Amino acid sequence: MARPTSAADAAGLGTGRAIAFVLPALTLIAVFLVFPALWTIYLGLTDYRLTGTAAADPQLVGTANYTGALTDPRFLSSLWLTVLYVGGSAVIGQAGLGFTLAWTLRARTGPLRRAVEGVVLLSWILPSTVVGFLWFALLDRDDGTLNALLHTPGLAWLLDHPLLSIIVFNVWRGTAFSMMLYSAALENVPPSHLETARLAGASVPQQLRDVVLPAIRRHILTNLLLISLWTFNDFTPFVLTGGGPEGRSEILPVYVYRVALKDGQLGAGAAISFLILLINLVLALAYLRLLRGRRNRRRNRRHHRRHQEIAAAGGPPA
Repeated sequence: MARPTSAADAAGLGTGRAIAFVLPALTLIAVFLVFPALWTIYLGLTDYRLTGTAAADPQLVGTANYTGALTDPRFLSSLWLTVLYVGGSAVIGQAGLGFTLAWTLRARTGPLRRAVEGVVLLSWILPSTVVGFLWFALLDRDDGTLNALLHTPGLAWLLDHPLLSIIVFNVWRGTAFSMMLYSAALENVPPSHLETARLAGASVPQQLRDVVLPAIRRHILTNLLLISLWTFNDFTPFVLTGGGPEGRSEILPVYVYRVALKDGQLGAGAAISFLILLINLVLALAYLRLLRGRRNRRRNRRHHRRHQEIAAAGGPPA
């Protein structure tokens, strides 16, 4: 029987036709992803501005934009605020509340569950700008709904507690994704395992620690990766606070907007955007390393058990 040539593949297309088949997708990726990324790196090495002589004839400045950003106290402050924003609203808020809702509703049926899921999903599918203005009306100092409910007229939530306000806003807006992902993950946890744990006298926290969380660990890491990256690059809080007051809610996407568009320093803004890309890459690699580490440890345990079984049986068969 003749062996298939190197040009053959499972679909029988051959190398030439396979390349032609994926070429349109590769072209779109190159035009809309690769080229903008390379252009951003180039702009970050220039003094390109939105107006003036530097807009008509930008000059190469090397790494000056990068060193300037890394030594700018406002950039470092924005980076720290972004870490707090991601940690508070995504890692703790969305992931924690999403899991709590999924765990609470897992065994419930009827109108209550549908109502809760409907409200949570509605907050997710509404356009971000619409949600931003709704929350602005909720937290308004003079005619805000929250002040009317709490009987605290004149309390300026967005001025006195800007970072907390955008954290709570983003938790409310993004919890639906975590809830749906965890709901699907919890359906894959064998009920017999939970029943065995209950019969053994395990409390609910012990069931979560010893049965549920290990079973859905990969789902947790995947969810944390996605919502961390989305939140890190989120610009919607600008609708609520504009980065103020005095930069107290100026997360990195808002800082880039101020530098590149309001201040007109497109070269510096491109450099900061590339730094944000590198931070996102580090986050993604860290989460992927955790996922692979878990998979490798599980594979090693299987091999170890297999070797023990072979040794107990007296060695491999002749």
